[in-house]
Amino acid sequence: MNQKLPYYMAYPLPLQYDDERKERRDYEYMKSLYPDVAKRLLPYIEEECDRMEYDNSMMYDEYPDRLQLHLMCKRVCENVRKHEKIFYGTEYEGLLSQAEENSVMQMEEAERMQEPESEWEPEFMQVQEQNRREPERRRMPNWLQNLIEVMLYHELYKRRSDHRRSRHRIY
Repeated sequence: MNQKLPYYMAYPLPLQYDDERKERRDYEYMKSLYPDVAKRLLPYIEEECDRMEYDNSMMYDEYPDRLQLHLMCKRVCENVRKHEKIFYGTEYEGLLSQAEENSVMQMEEAERMQEPESEWEPEFMQVQEQNRREPERRRMPNWLQNLIEVMLYHELYKRRSDHRRSRHRIY
């Protein structure tokens, strides 16, 4: 009844490692097929994920906090804004949709309509009006921010699955 099993049947784990290597190679190949814009964004996303990759990190929580994920995305966007000037040049300025600009103008107009018209304004109201920001022309294009967010979530998904897989290994 207690027959000894051959080595290859008792320890089938090396086959599992081959599958992981195949998955990693396939994943790297798919990343190499990304469009140019995504390839330029990928190092910033990987850098942020590397920074957040530690024991008990929020990225390994069962349900990561939406606010923290948004802050991660915001940090990546800021890094891209600092280092990649091409996304804010003349070729991408046209991508700001006219609808966004119109909505900003409509909101400002609605605010002006709601304000009571009086000739006397307190001094703090005048200062507040002077400090009101004009809509920035060089803000992050919405499509770029969305792309960064999707790529960040995909990278987090991949790292979470690798982390789960590596935790259950028996050496």
